[in-house]
Amino acid sequence: MTNTVRVIGYAAAVGVVGSVILSNWLTTRYGFIPVGFGQEATAGTLAAGAALALRDAVQDALGKAGMLVAVVIATILSYFVSAPSIAIASAAAFFLAELLNFLIYTPLRHRSRLGDRRWAAAVTSSSIAGALVDTAVFLGIAFGAAAIMPALLGQLIGKAWATILYLVLGRSVAHRLTKRTTRVDETVQAHQAPSTPN
Repeated sequence: MTNTVRVIGYAAAVGVVGSVILSNWLTTRYGFIPVGFGQEATAGTLAAGAALALRDAVQDALGKAGMLVAVVIATILSYFVSAPSIAIASAAAFFLAELLNFLIYTPLRHRSRLGDRRWAAAVTSSSIAGALVDTAVFLGIAFGAAAIMPALLGQLIGKAWATILYLVLGRSVAHRLTKRTTRVDETVQAHQAPSTPN
């Protein structure tokens, strides 16, 4: 594993932990907020969507174990800043969504490169499936089964905004890495080229 990949993995893991904690704190403090199209979602939905997207970068760089460690840390820290019911609901929802992610994202990701269409399909597919499971479980535990259907669409819209942002950032990072790799290759080739005699 290169240092760059490791740094990206740790940064994404910190992002996941921070997103989960922020999501739970916002939901505890503000409840439901508008997310567009006349829908409402829990205040932490955008942050939760960021966590669902960033987890893919963590898994790519640090593996499944690294991702699960990040979720455990986020769950423990959430108890200090959010209502216990929110923290418990978040932990259950995220663990189930992560198990589903292992079944969908992991096999699709192995056949793709960061920023390409297959990568985008892997992120989108796992985010949709994860968002559905995460939302249903979270709402059911935190607010009761009656809250699932009225809030489902709003939750999915909120998480979709975060997934779209992640896809745009992923393509941008892939483009920059490709340009940098090309420059390094050209420099190496220039130094290896035999000099022509005078």
